[in-house]
Amino acid sequence: MRELLEQYQLLLAPLIFVPFEQLFAARQQKIFRRGLSTDMAFLLLNGWLVFVGVTAIIALATLVNQSILPSAVKQAVSDLPYWAQAPIAIVIGDLGIYWTHRILHVVPAMWRIHAVHHAVEELDWLAAIHQHPLDVTFMKVGSLFPLFALGFSAEAIGTYLAIYYWQSWLAHANVRLGYGPLRHVLVSPEFHHWHHSSEQEARDKNYAGLFSFYDVLFGSLYLPEGQKPTAFGVDHPMPTRYLALLAYPFFAWASMLKRDDPSGTRRPVGAEAVPGTATPPAHQDG
Repeated sequence: MRELLEQYQLLLAPLIFVPFEQLFAARQQKIFRRGLSTDMAFLLLNGWLVFVGVTAIIALATLVNQSILPSAVKQAVSDLPYWAQAPIAIVIGDLGIYWTHRILHVVPAMWRIHAVHHAVEELDWLAAIHQHPLDVTFMKVGSLFPLFALGFSAEAIGTYLAIYYWQSWLAHANVRLGYGPLRHVLVSPEFHHWHHSSEQEARDKNYAGLFSFYDVLFGSLYLPEGQKPTAFGVDHPMPTRYLALLAYPFFAWASMLKRDDPSGTRRPVGAEAVPGTATPPAHQDG
C-alpha cells in the first residue's frame, strides 16, 4: 500500500520542484520537455506494478524476522526508541541502495534493466520516476528487506522512505545545488547529475542515494570541482514509449542469449532489436 500512497504524494512534487527548477536551473530546459508524456506514464502506472514486488519483499522479510532472526536481535531493535531507530534505518537503507544500485550497473544482465532509467537525456526531478518496475523492486530488496527483517518499526521505515523519495526527486532536479564542504558526506543534485553523465570519466560512479560517503568509502566517487556534466543518456538506442521501455530488458536479454554473449559492456555500441527503439540524437548541453 505504501507504493500506492507514494503516487499521491507525487502529485504535490510539481508544486515544489517546477518553480524551484525555473529559479535555480542548472541547464536551460523546457518544462514540457521531450519525453515528458512517457515519464507521466511511469508516474501514474509504475506504482501498481512495483506494489506486487514490494508485497513479496515484505512478506519474505517478515518470515525471516519471525522464523530465523535470533530473539536477542529482535529485542535489541524493538527496544530502541523511534529517535534511534529512524537514523539507523536511514543508514542501513542507503547502504542497501548503494550495493543494489552498483549491481545494476556492473552486472551486464542487470544493466539491461537499469538502462531504462539512464536513457533520460533531459534530466529533471521527474527523471527519478523513469525506472523500470524491476529496477525499483530490486533496489527495494536492498533497502527494505533488511529493515523489515530486522524488525524496525513502521514509523522508522516510513521516515526512511519519505526522506528517500524526496531526496531522489531533489537529486535528479535540474538545479544548481552543491553542498560545499558536505559534498563528500551527502548526495546533492551536483553529485547525482554526474552519475547520469554519459561522459567516460563519470560512468559507473556515485551510486549512493543519500550519503555520498559510501562512494568515498567504496572507491566509486566522481565529483570534480568547477565542472558540470554536459550530456546525459546511454550510447545505444533506447525505446521512447512506456510499454516499449517495459519490454526493453526482456528483448535485450533474449538478444544476449541469442548472441551467446552475456559479457556485454555497460553501454555497448549498438542496441538489441527492441520494438519502438529509436537512435538517440546527439547529446547537447542544455
